Amino acid sequence: MRRGRRLAIDVGDARIGVASCDPDGVLATPVETVPGRDVPAAHRRLKAIVEEYEPIEVVVGLPRSLNGGEGPAAAKVRAFAQEMARGIAPVAVRLVDERMTTVTATQGLRASGVRSKKGRSVVDQAAAVVILQSALETERVSGQPPGESVEVVI
Repeated sequence: MRRGRRLAIDVGDARIGVASCDPDGVLATPVETVPGRDVPAAHRRLKAIVEEYEPIEVVVGLPRSLNGGEGPAAAKVRAFAQEMARGIAPVAVRLVDERMTTVTATQGLRASGVRSKKGRSVVDQAAAVVILQSALETERVSGQPPGESVEVVI
């Protein structure tokens, strides 16, 4: 397991959830929800978060269908991740499978008493926590960085 803080991003149309972990990669925690409708502003805020947290990498949840295929949402996230990788280089950006993370996050929040109307912005952060915790576990088990690397294309 590589030592160093990581950030995770759950990209949505309206909101972008952000989570971080400790330098030992043990526990993921929510950071904030970034408004997602103004994409340039979202990228500026995410870049500021990266500068503040100084992660070794950023993992971005890649939405896939249950059968593993990719649709328009995945293409949008790939483009978002590519733009992000250009903006935060040399910090690595990796795409990781995020199937069912929002469902898992919503169920966890509901179980802890957070209702959907109040919890919408929190759900995005909780989904980012699930994405990051899964990525950390994958690396711990496999010994390899999770997901696929986003190459910076200029």
